[in-house]
Amino acid sequence: MTAPLPALEPALHFAPELLLRAQSVRGLILDVDGVLTDGGLYLSAEGEMLKRFDSLDGHGLKLLRQAGLAVMVVSGRDSAALRARLGALGIVHLRLGCENKLPAAEALLAEQSLSWEETAVMGDDWPDVPLLRRAAWACAPAQAHAQARAVAHYVTHARGGHGAVRELCDLLLVAGGHYARLLAQLS
Repeated sequence: MTAPLPALEPALHFAPELLLRAQSVRGLILDVDGVLTDGGLYLSAEGEMLKRFDSLDGHGLKLLRQAGLAVMVVSGRDSAALRARLGALGIVHLRLGCENKLPAAEALLAEQSLSWEETAVMGDDWPDVPLLRRAAWACAPAQAHAQARAVAHYVTHARGGHGAVRELCDLLLVAGGHYARLLAQLS
């Protein structure tokens, strides 16, 4: 009989002040283009819009949902590709095709009985700034517009569509005390 494997130790470490600020987060609002995708718009010859999503981001969002955090999406665009990806991830709290994101975000928060003080937001451009400014935890991906980075509490090392959302998910899981518990389930 082989000896049991030792418990996995978390390999991630974040600055204590980041974790402290993110401790109260119970919900996450995400933009799509430039956050969940690389921001590029791929169009087929027939005009069909295609989007590239990162599987690491998707798994991070599934982990957030397992930890009990509400995951919400507010996007200026709507597409079949986006709806398919969000559906595959089980994300149902959506406001798509929103020109003014603030009322859409506030409606989602009300539906989830959440306040801005317990919400994180990740956005990359001007339409996201009103949400970023209200959030308890504002995050921007590495390539975000300067105005979004300026109001963010944290700018990821990864670019949107290339693991930026997973980086934020991991930080929120560590801050909320969920990361080690979820990691232990792998053993």
